[in-house]
Amino acid sequence: MKNSSITIKLIILNFLEFAVWGAYLTSLGRYLGNIGMGPNIKWFFAMQGIVSIFMPALMGIVADRHIQAQKVFSMCHGLAGVFMIAAALYCRQSGAAIEFGPLFLLYSISVAFFMPTIAIANSVAYNALETVGMDPVKSYPPIRVFGTIGFICSMLATNFVKIGGTAMQDSHAQLFSSGILSIILCVYALSMPECSTSKVGEGASLVESLGLKAFTLFKDSQFAIFFLFSMFLGASLQITNGSANTFLGSFGADPQFADTFAVKNSNALISLSQASETLCILLIPFFMKRFGIKKVMLIAMFAWVFRFGFFGLGNPGMPGVLLFVLSCIVYGVAFDFFNISGSLYVNENTSKDIQNSAQGLFMLMTNGLGASIGTLAAGAVVDACVYNATVPSWSKAWYIFAAYSLVVGILFAILFKEPAKASK
Repeated sequence: MKNSSITIKLIILNFLEFAVWGAYLTSLGRYLGNIGMGPNIKWFFAMQGIVSIFMPALMGIVADRHIQAQKVFSMCHGLAGVFMIAAALYCRQSGAAIEFGPLFLLYSISVAFFMPTIAIANSVAYNALETVGMDPVKSYPPIRVFGTIGFICSMLATNFVKIGGTAMQDSHAQLFSSGILSIILCVYALSMPECSTSKVGEGASLVESLGLKAFTLFKDSQFAIFFLFSMFLGASLQITNGSANTFLGSFGADPQFADTFAVKNSNALISLSQASETLCILLIPFFMKRFGIKKVMLIAMFAWVFRFGFFGLGNPGMPGVLLFVLSCIVYGVAFDFFNISGSLYVNENTSKDIQNSAQGLFMLMTNGLGASIGTLAAGAVVDACVYNATVPSWSKAWYIFAAYSLVVGILFAILFKEPAKASK
């Protein structure tokens, strides 16, 4: 009975966590384009990466050393929700006179507190499962499925729900939705089992005193390679987050495709990617146990090659749209086999006293450095191939991204060996 109670509580937590993100992540670019901020879209997505360079690690240290993780999680969501609602209120009050500076500032503060919650949610969940004697590797993936379901539900609501005759994906209502969900999660998080903190004893080193022990993982050459390639894969993830919806919308200028489902309901089409996640997450325990982190991450890397390649080959008509559908199906493997397996791997191979900060370090490399580099580099490629090209070609951009993923996969296969599991 206790196990089922914890499972239900974690299902709700994961559902809300990713519903917060799904409310705007894939549709924000569309809204920004509508209000004349198309050239600044890359900066909104890059900011998620920039704050993730330091905020997840910082909040992880706080959770390890000073404040219980579930309370840090609650505090972060409270602040993220307040500032996201403030951003929505600014847009509503400004009407057609929205300026980049105020909107970007409010949005940036919100995501600065939201991004650490992704890593802390994992730590809170792993702690809750271990408290009742459940194995996170076996028990967490089926629970995490509901995070993806929350993301999908939020995406579809943003796509189809209209407020005042305007779809949420075309208005600031998506920011309201995200902020309100964050406030709800702020309160709900306090119902989670208490997480322990590790106090620093006398004679501790400066590194331990400052909560930076997780960074000593870089001393292990193979762990360092793991984090380095996590950054490379984090770059791949942000390419489609920032470009996919804009890419599909670009077909609206072509009379042949302007009225197709893929153009008019691009957010709904992209949600197939998250639907694929729900199935692929369930495969993780088998693949992790059977093949290990190296082969699982290799599968993810080569899945990115197909993700980008199918986008380059497809179009919104028939049968071209089927390639878009295949790209979305492949995304489930590309995302889950890297992001969730990597998080489980970090949990399994680090000592208990640094697990929160180690998760923050993983987040730093993927959604911090990787996302920042990926967003800005992808923006430069899209600028060169589409916006500044004599003959615009989205296909050329997608092929460049596919080639990048192929090179990363080959290098990882050559350089990485699975580190031995650390004793907890």
